[in-house]
Amino acid sequence: MHDECTPLQTMSTIQDIKATDIAARGEQNVIETATVSPTNGEESHYTNQSQNKMFPDNAENEDDKQIEHMTVENINSNREEMHDIIQTREREIQEISESQSEEITTSSTTCDISSEYVNSPLPSDSESLKQKHNIMEKEYLDVLSDDTVTQVSCYITAPSYVLQHLECRIIKNMSSLIVSDNEELVSNVITVECSDMEKRIPFPICIAIPFTERYRGNYRDIMVKVSDVDLQSSYLTPNSLEGMRESYKVTCAEVKVYKLGIFSLVSCLKKESFTVTKKGLTLKPSMDSQISLNYPPGVFSSPVLVQIKVQPIDPSLVAYLKTQQDTSYSVLSTSPLIHVQHPSIHLFQKPITVFLPCSPHPDKKNLGSEIDHKRTGSATTNRIIPLYLNWTKSTSIRKPGNNACESLKLLGFRSRDSGWFVLDGVVVRTVQSGLISFELCEHFERFIVLHPSSIMDNSHLVSFVKSLEEAMLSITVCIVLYHQKDNPHRIVILVVPSEDLHQVLRNLRLEASSGPPEPSRRFQVKEGEQLLLRFTGNIFASSNGKDYGKDYKLIFHLQRKPRLELQIKEVDEFGNYSCPHYKGTIVVYKVPKEKIVHNLDQSLILNENNYQLPICKLPLKLLYGRPAQLSHVCLAEALWDNLLYWLADELSEENALCLFSSLPLRHSTIQLIKLKNPDDLTEQTHELLCFWKRSLPNSTDKLRLLARHLRKIGRSDLAEELKFKWENKVFTEPQQWSDVVDAEIMERK
Repeated sequence: MHDECTPLQTMSTIQDIKATDIAARGEQNVIETATVSPTNGEESHYTNQSQNKMFPDNAENEDDKQIEHMTVENINSNREEMHDIIQTREREIQEISESQSEEITTSSTTCDISSEYVNSPLPSDSESLKQKHNIMEKEYLDVLSDDTVTQVSCYITAPSYVLQHLECRIIKNMSSLIVSDNEELVSNVITVECSDMEKRIPFPICIAIPFTERYRGNYRDIMVKVSDVDLQSSYLTPNSLEGMRESYKVTCAEVKVYKLGIFSLVSCLKKESFTVTKKGLTLKPSMDSQISLNYPPGVFSSPVLVQIKVQPIDPSLVAYLKTQQDTSYSVLSTSPLIHVQHPSIHLFQKPITVFLPCSPHPDKKNLGSEIDHKRTGSATTNRIIPLYLNWTKSTSIRKPGNNACESLKLLGFRSRDSGWFVLDGVVVRTVQSGLISFELCEHFERFIVLHPSSIMDNSHLVSFVKSLEEAMLSITVCIVLYHQKDNPHRIVILVVPSEDLHQVLRNLRLEASSGPPEPSRRFQVKEGEQLLLRFTGNIFASSNGKDYGKDYKLIFHLQRKPRLELQIKEVDEFGNYSCPHYKGTIVVYKVPKEKIVHNLDQSLILNENNYQLPICKLPLKLLYGRPAQLSHVCLAEALWDNLLYWLADELSEENALCLFSSLPLRHSTIQLIKLKNPDDLTEQTHELLCFWKRSLPNSTDKLRLLARHLRKIGRSDLAEELKFKWENKVFTEPQQWSDVVDAEIMERK
């Protein structure tokens, strides 16, 4: 193989990628473009040009986006030399075919898809036909640690003799270190290795990785992230995101790769590339039609590649930061945060004009218009926003026109200049309502426009933007712990975004799970951060039913639904003798990312210095008694929870208010629960009823007392129906509670 590297004018880094298993029937010049993420989190771009000899079967019909240009060399002049090489290669292939009589022991599904990936330019070559029919697709399965459920890790398409030596496994613990800023993991993290280090792989091979995406929107895209053992990463655009596997549709990101390593799928800010020529260009990204960058003729002396990303800012996030910083109170709104990449060697010969949306008066009705409305669980909307915000301080409405607006401030970011600073010399003008413009005479990596209602010090503006960037990477969550109603020794623990809490609780009820304890207090967490769960008191846990007493961790990924299922039991069966149940506590710590150890098998080595003060605690209870008595108690608790939820759903808003007034509940308790569930009357009523029930002594006849309050507000019909359901153990959704009821019937027999 002969490698020849040629520098390109608009690329910053040049690097060679060599393809193995060289075919001898032709040479191709391949230019592969990918995006590289260095260790500092910033992205750069490189162009790899390598002269690779490879199979025509794999090179023909090549449609991979990694390959920009492809030139087939004239091979007619070297026929004699190639004939000797072909004969040698035929003997090698025949030896390989004879050595592969054993079966593939890994659980897999194989199919012949050679017609899609190969063409034979030399029909007389019998070995080429043999190689063509050996192209297979294999399904690789893996089992996560402490789990019994087998998952599909990936599908790989390659020659059959290569598939026998490829190993694929899921490395769940590495996900914390894989994701970077503004990225969200949507798949398992997998590693693909070759068991035979001397085996030469005929790259490219095709890898399809299944994923589950909850939301994407206009501003985000799905990319395949390829990392090495040192976590140096490149990004590849998938050829497709859907495919057929065994006659059923599977959501998979399919990509052709030229090397093995660590693979994952991430949802990241969409990046668009434009080439600005000497004639100039009006750059309009597809993410937002209001954004444009006008490059006049002569701004560059030669063609330049420009890349742009748009990061929308939710007005609710601005409101949240205003409550946290007194110096930021004057900020009314912001423009989107714009990320732009230019080659550093190309200076602006002329200023460029930028047009950005920036609403002068944030309106709750337009909350979703400035962000992608499909991302209902985005980090910027999961905030605890105070109810009372003073929106009265604002500037007067300006008429459309080229009027300079002194209150609009442009801030730019350059890493070589130590970050953010205010551009006092740039005049930001209001073009029309909600649209502004300004001119840039130099390149900035990021820029944003702030709209304060009064004059602010430059240091306060810079502080606000830094806090804004940090807040965009965080999300408000809480931890939910539920017991299985038919087996209280089984618990499920989830990390839930605040906005998704009510839906998650509904789903847990459908799974025949029950609470309390109540969800934990809300706290901030970033994508990929780890939460350490330590069991204390008289209860400890196990993931496999054998090894008790361990600490467990949950890695938060917004689109991956972090979930942990454990089995609990008492440490000392004679402990807590003065209570009707065993008592324990789950102490939750947040592990800083810099404390996570880089290890393919275990990415977290625990010691006392790895975590700080606990961020929350969850009380844990386990009832005393023989299994029969325990089952009876669980059935009663399950029935109570079910009937209270049914009752909450039956009450109208007027009935609910009357019932709240009738029950002995504090006004502050009612207001707090209303604030927790502002848009869901059923959830409000259900939580208040559960709170009222827990506040009563165990000896109280709760059914008779609740029926009395229902008759008091004029709903005797509900009182009678509630009594009938309780006495006959009628669940409102019998199909979801059949297992519990059957267990109770069998117990009585």
